Amino acid sequence: MNTSIDQEFAVITELVRAHARSAPQRPALVHGDSVLDYAALDAQMDRVAWALQRDGLVPGDSIAICAGMSVPYAVVFLGALRAGVVVAPLAPGSGSASLQRMVQDAQARRIFVDDAGALALGLPAEGGDVPRIALDGGAAGQPLARWWGPTGAVPQPVAVQPSWPFNIIYSSGTTGEPKGIVQPHGMRWAHVRRGAAYAYGPDMVSLVSTPLYSNTTLVVFFPTLAAGGTLVLLPKFDVAAFLALAEARRVTHAMLVPVQYQRLMAWPQFDAFDLSAFRMKFCTSAPFPAALKAEVLRRWPGGLVEYYGMTEGGGTCILEAHRYPDKLHTVGRPAAGHDIRLIDAQGRQLPPGETGEVVGRSAGMMTGYHGQPERTREAEWFDPQGLRFIRTGDIGRFDADGFLTLLDRRKDMLISGGFNVYPSDLEAVLREHPAVLEAAVVGVPSERWGETPVAFVVLRPGHPEPAEELRAWANARLGKVQRLSRVVLVDELPRSSIGKVLKRELRERLEADPTAGQ
Repeated sequence: MNTSIDQEFAVITELVRAHARSAPQRPALVHGDSVLDYAALDAQMDRVAWALQRDGLVPGDSIAICAGMSVPYAVVFLGALRAGVVVAPLAPGSGSASLQRMVQDAQARRIFVDDAGALALGLPAEGGDVPRIALDGGAAGQPLARWWGPTGAVPQPVAVQPSWPFNIIYSSGTTGEPKGIVQPHGMRWAHVRRGAAYAYGPDMVSLVSTPLYSNTTLVVFFPTLAAGGTLVLLPKFDVAAFLALAEARRVTHAMLVPVQYQRLMAWPQFDAFDLSAFRMKFCTSAPFPAALKAEVLRRWPGGLVEYYGMTEGGGTCILEAHRYPDKLHTVGRPAAGHDIRLIDAQGRQLPPGETGEVVGRSAGMMTGYHGQPERTREAEWFDPQGLRFIRTGDIGRFDADGFLTLLDRRKDMLISGGFNVYPSDLEAVLREHPAVLEAAVVGVPSERWGETPVAFVVLRPGHPEPAEELRAWANARLGKVQRLSRVVLVDELPRSSIGKVLKRELRERLEADPTAGQ
């Protein structure tokens, strides 16, 4: 098989094997003082693939991994892919009932865990319908070192096809019950090819500090290995540890979510670290305020790229912030080969300049939601020619230069007095106040207006501000239909593991206690 990144399709695990042959001692995975070079990585992937085949798994079967980030986690993920086996990486923080439903939904034939993952699953120490393998050698299952194949094991070759499922990402987003998003090998390959534009290569060093069960991480993880680069693993994000690693390992690339950038920029010692090796930094998964982008550009060497898209795929917009500093309020323009359009509430395509829901189409699209054809159909939109697009649920508008500005989530938009009110507009105004660190606005029922906005605000340390005075300040700058009915001061906003604000939980908090914050 040709293993050039220029190909229309190649298998990522075969690229790893090619690097193992051409540069066997080049570091592939680094965790603390532990370094796994490409030769050792390739051999361990073979041992995993061999063991899965020994256990009777065939291409299209699946495994689940519920554990923290580690080198064994990465090895098992890659080894399963080499066998054509589908991987369902699960978030240990999802809760035992939800995790067990995911394992059942994925039809996992094996579960790979560490002690914390096993505890999160809530399964009995012994027995159970699905055999468990302990990545950390603990008591949660058969130790990995006793399960995988012998040294030198060679699995039967598998001719992986672009349409085959690569992984199942369970994403509840910010709305509720997780859905299994089936991403094919062709979609992952599209991510690899995109890396060529952003200095991916054998001399790159990527620092990974978001979980391996998150698509945010995987869109950098796999392209780095496909390019023959080095991945430095930081299982738990910590500002000081991140900066120390970035300096010591001469890191060139990193994917971070906005809240991580915010914490890094707020760190008093940030400017004391040598980050001059950076070529490119990436951001995705949550709204990235323009002012924060500007600060990152000013203080952190290297380019800054924001990706706007969904785990489900479809269309991606890319903002090369270092090239377009006057477009920081946008999420960029559609990536090459990506068709992004706007539709109205009736599913009709809108002309340029109009505001509507963002839908997208590209080579990187999910096959569908695993075992949920009706929800898959709900996520799709077809143009008059029958071309398939993925709906984002986001409301946006293109400017005259083709850059997309996001206004809000369709489900987060509220209608007050018959007018559309976009919470992101109100949040942007609140962030202009010198005392405001973070803000999130949700709509609540109102007899007079139908819905009315309520703001949850986190204040900056040492900047006390009474909620009512903050509300008056914001309302003096907002339009009549936008005015806040209340400001609730909180110590922190509820977030997902990759930094998305969980507005559902804020609404539930108000429903449970309508006087909260008063």
